[in-house]
Amino acid sequence: MYLKRPAGGLAFCLFYLASCFTNKYVLSVLKFTYPTLFQGWQTLVGGLLLHVSWKLGWVEINLCSRSEILSWLPASVLFVGIIYAGSRALSRLPIPVFLTVHNAAEVITCGFQKFVQKETSHLKVCSVLFLLVAAVCLPLCDTQFDPNGYLWALIHLICVGAYKVFHKLWKPSSLSDLDQQYINYVFSVVLLASASHPAGDLFSALDFPFLYFCTFHSSCCASGLLGFFLMLHTLKLKSSTTSGQYAAWSFLAK
Repeated sequence: MYLKRPAGGLAFCLFYLASCFTNKYVLSVLKFTYPTLFQGWQTLVGGLLLHVSWKLGWVEINLCSRSEILSWLPASVLFVGIIYAGSRALSRLPIPVFLTVHNAAEVITCGFQKFVQKETSHLKVCSVLFLLVAAVCLPLCDTQFDPNGYLWALIHLICVGAYKVFHKLWKPSSLSDLDQQYINYVFSVVLLASASHPAGDLFSALDFPFLYFCTFHSSCCASGLLGFFLMLHTLKLKSSTTSGQYAAWSFLAK
């Protein structure tokens, strides 16, 4: 369906690329390298917009079971690791390099399917190995090698892979993808806000040279809105296509 009427897939690609470039602009051009604040802001915007959409009846969220909410919290911890490490890595690495390492997270999920679930085809194994080789060769060929950038990218990769594996292992009876994302948002805002002072970001940001510039404010607003719409289109694309079609659109976006 999405191959014949690609509007949803193209919208996903548009929001994905716009989100990446906007985040890169804030992190590398404006050099707002305070991830507890930047990612806290993005998750706050996403959480508020999702909450408003829920209250207006535009989306359905059901958080009745406290036990299932608590059982999802390990995934929320990994989600914080994904966005925090990703912010650190993206601030130091070019977008193509960051996305190449990000894609290599499929190695973890493929390995889990291959050795635990015994489900992976040989074609998928070969494609994942290709991604792994590309990611491994990057530091060797990078003339502007940044060890800290690659370290954060590696942490990001591990968190992404672990999050996907946890999602496959976790068998919810009532929590939908939107429920899970809502929990992720709330948990992230609380954790990142609590960590902003110990991490030194809270007061260091007061010396940020573009703190009162409209360019910075508009870029931060755009990053929050784009992240929210990317999340919605990602969930919509996943629910409206097969896993193969979603993987194809994701590959095209990256």
